[in-house]
Formats: sequence, structure tokens, C-alpha cells
Amino acid sequence: HVQLVESGGGSVQTGGSLRLSCVASEFITSTYCMAWFRQAPGKQREGVAHIDSYGRLTYTDSVKGRFAISKDDAENTLNLQMNSLTAEDTAMYYCAAQGGLYCQIRASKFGNWGQGTQVTVS
Repeated sequence: HVQLVESGGGSVQTGGSLRLSCVASEFITSTYCMAWFRQAPGKQREGVAHIDSYGRLTYTDSVKGRFAISKDDAENTLNLQMNSLTAEDTAMYYCAAQGGLYCQIRASKFGNWGQGTQVTVS
């Protein structure tokens, strides 16, 4: 079972930026679908961004143009650069990994999850 550890969350003012990182315990970023999800209090977990083993990217509409997902296969890390943050981005952010070259974007398809890192925008 792959372990994922997120970092980089925190509190920021509206319009600010944060960069989240996720380190995997095994070298999977080049062969797995990797993703960031978020969950705000009282809401369902939402897929924010995905990157498949070929580097193809998908974003949920609300973050397009503001967030950027990337990975470093040599460092086995997944990143999420978040710019122009608003209060609606406040949530716990989770790194997730899914075996396979292509992404199936539903949360139920991901078998590996980190513990989450809190992002608060005010």
C-alpha cells in the first residue's frame, strides 16, 4: 500500500497563493494517475486536478486558470500550485494515487490517500 504525505497547507488571505506537495513512499508518479481532491465541511469530496502517467492534465472548472498540478517523477512528488485563492477554496486537500496509466476521476477509483493538509483562505 502506497503512503502519501502532503505538506504546504496553511492560512492565506484572499488573492494569495499556496503550493501543496505530496511525497509518495514508492516510485509511482510515472506509472499511476495522481490527483488532488478537496473536501470542505459539509460538502462531498471534490476532484480538483488530475495528472495521468503521460502528463495529461484535468481540472475542475472552478480552479482552471488559477491552479496548476505538476509532478516530479525523479523526486516522486506531486505538486499543486494554487494562485488567486478565494474563501471558496477553503478545504482539506488530499493527495491521491490510482494504479493504471489513465485517470478514472471519481474518488472511489483511488485506492491510496494521504492524510490531508488544511487550506484556509480568509
